[in-house]
Amino acid sequence: MRQLLVTSALPYANGQIHIGHLVEYVQTDIWVRFQRMCGHEVHYVGADDTHGTPIMLRAEKEGITPKELIDKVWHEHKRDFDHFLISFDHYYTTDSPENEQLSREIYLKLRDAGLIEKRAIEQAYDPVKEMFLPDRFIKGNCPKCGAADQYGDSCEKCGATYAPTDLKNPYSVVSGATPVRKVSDHYFFKLSDPRCEAFLRDWTQVKTPLQIEAKNKMKEWVGTEGDSKLGDWDISRDAPYFGFEIPDAPGKYFYVWLDAPIGYYASFLKYCKERGLDFAHWVKPDSTTEQYHFIGKDILYFHTLFWPATLHFSGYRTPTNVFAHGFLTVDGEKMSKSRGTLISANSVIEAGLNPEWFRYYFATKLNATMEDLDLNLQDFVARVNSDLLGKYINIASRTAGFLVKRFEGRVSDTAMTHPLLESIANASDSIADLYESREFAKAVRQIMELADLVNAYVDENKPWELAKDPQGSSKLHEVCSVILESFRRLSLYLKPVLPNLITQVEGFLSIEPMQWRDIRRSLKSDMAIKPYRHLMTRVEPTQVETLLELNR
Repeated sequence: MRQLLVTSALPYANGQIHIGHLVEYVQTDIWVRFQRMCGHEVHYVGADDTHGTPIMLRAEKEGITPKELIDKVWHEHKRDFDHFLISFDHYYTTDSPENEQLSREIYLKLRDAGLIEKRAIEQAYDPVKEMFLPDRFIKGNCPKCGAADQYGDSCEKCGATYAPTDLKNPYSVVSGATPVRKVSDHYFFKLSDPRCEAFLRDWTQVKTPLQIEAKNKMKEWVGTEGDSKLGDWDISRDAPYFGFEIPDAPGKYFYVWLDAPIGYYASFLKYCKERGLDFAHWVKPDSTTEQYHFIGKDILYFHTLFWPATLHFSGYRTPTNVFAHGFLTVDGEKMSKSRGTLISANSVIEAGLNPEWFRYYFATKLNATMEDLDLNLQDFVARVNSDLLGKYINIASRTAGFLVKRFEGRVSDTAMTHPLLESIANASDSIADLYESREFAKAVRQIMELADLVNAYVDENKPWELAKDPQGSSKLHEVCSVILESFRRLSLYLKPVLPNLITQVEGFLSIEPMQWRDIRRSLKSDMAIKPYRHLMTRVEPTQVETLLELNR
């Protein structure tokens, strides 16, 4: 039995969960549910990322404290994850005593290892708000193309990157005042230290089976010996700031990206305390457990450079792997509020759409690469209705009634050796390999090909015709038994993707929750199935129209 600690990236507590975020949580959840079905010990933890200037400023704008804000947002996020059946074992917050404790301990270990350095730096300062300004809180004219209202780190019009001090006509997003330059002491994690460079070159290029795109991207940074592009990492921010104060540095706070990933461990530490698990067993350098992080490709740098270096040089184990996915587009374009395609998770519920429709559709698109994926709304309607209703659920709805009416809801035991059932069971290893390697689109495609075989068997044997023949009772019993057992086996394969639907199927079939090993444990005549009731409705185009209207 494997022991796995799994995380998804921590959503920032400054906004709502939208459909683009859910790609990652659905991807992680499918993988986690598959691992659980295989009998492994899996702990899936998460938390809200709660620190930083944006949180502080939004709370001020709403007239509440930052802690009140993050508590409100935590409940909204948890509601959305529950609706989409994201099966966290523990969902926490980075603003926790466990995270403060771990962040301080890790920082002090890095400092004692000679990897923290204090330097005076010049920054933009808002003289009205009396605060230093992060890059994204300064706007002005791009120094390259002159475009107005561009952020302090990059131009959205021409793509140029620059320092905030390079902006023309800069102004503070917070107060509108013209920033002044001011010197302050900051603390840096010395990634440019030869020890860090050597470790990260080995970890990203040799020891860790990163995706090829990630490996190549990291190679641009770690380079070869003497040719690294790694810069030192500023891990501090000045007061006022919502976060944890740095030990022995009054008025200085950990930058949110220092304590946010430590929040994975803090959430797990809290969970271990509640469950009586040995936290040290999971996080020590020689641990035999596995640790996986699912993230978006936009935060790859933090998770494959900063995070493993932070762990390694503070005496913790490093991740087994980091899995990055691409972005979500809607109808081929970036999500847009004006077009109604910046779709919030909660609006899916308000519009009356079934979240499992989206779980299934994302599964048909997800693979092990960092490619972007598209939510084509017309295709979404057609695919869900065709695959789930037309191919899969239709199998049970066309035949279960005959078993209940004619055979007391009991299958024929002798029918369980039919070659069709063997064909479905023989796909178990292949489909399991695809789930394991995160090739969900290929797994779903193979499952639907098996559903096509079952539907061909239904059409060939026509149970509705057999039911009219008084002499065909035995054949009808066999055919319906084969069809329903085929449906059970397909349901087992779909369970990681459609957990709520398959729970209903298990109740309808009067069986215990299915595990992967149950693929050949057929239905038996000593347990009657229940009368068939509709398991899922069709997606109506009007529901999608309502969804878009809710997001405009």
